[in-house]
Amino acid sequence: MSAYSDLEKKDKWGIWSNRLVRKRNLFGEILWTSYAKLKCRYWKIHLGKLCRFWGNMHFQRVPGSTIIVGNNCRFRSATWSNLAGINRPCYLCTLRKGAKISIGKGCGFSGTVLSAAEYIEIGDNVLCGTNVTIFDTDWHHLDRSLEGIEPVSTAPVIIGSNVWLGMNVTVLKGVTIGHNAVIAGNSVVTRNIPSNVLAAGIPAKIP
Repeated sequence: MSAYSDLEKKDKWGIWSNRLVRKRNLFGEILWTSYAKLKCRYWKIHLGKLCRFWGNMHFQRVPGSTIIVGNNCRFRSATWSNLAGINRPCYLCTLRKGAKISIGKGCGFSGTVLSAAEYIEIGDNVLCGTNVTIFDTDWHHLDRSLEGIEPVSTAPVIIGSNVWLGMNVTVLKGVTIGHNAVIAGNSVVTRNIPSNVLAAGIPAKIP
């Protein structure tokens, strides 16, 4: 059986252009995966087996902190690697001594930012739509006169296994999302979400 229908065969340019795109994607995967592995060695980040990268992902680990990535995770940072529309690279960074990021196996990220000042845990098979943001800190005080005097508020973020975070979702500090939950696109998660539910909105809640 032919891989292309008769209608597709008439579109010879479409066939060849798609073949070139597939070759570009394969070459990009090999190149950027190799580069990401070198960066993980440089930053002393534990990277699991069979992880793959498309585009230049950014890492930063503060001394005395920990970043662990499970097996078979995928990180898409290049705009061409996800046609849903990535507007930035993936970021994986710790902000303070003692902070920890733990990512389970089989997770997928597209233009996703994870920044931990205390603790972020991602379960197995979590899928993050394009441009998801996950923070466990407020980053700075509302009253700028307190900068350097009082520590900025932090609280752990825990995301269970088989969770799906839609496009442009933001997860804020102190949130636990249960297993198998789905967070609709453009939602802001400010409170705990139980397992096996759909949540949506700003703030995200169960309809």
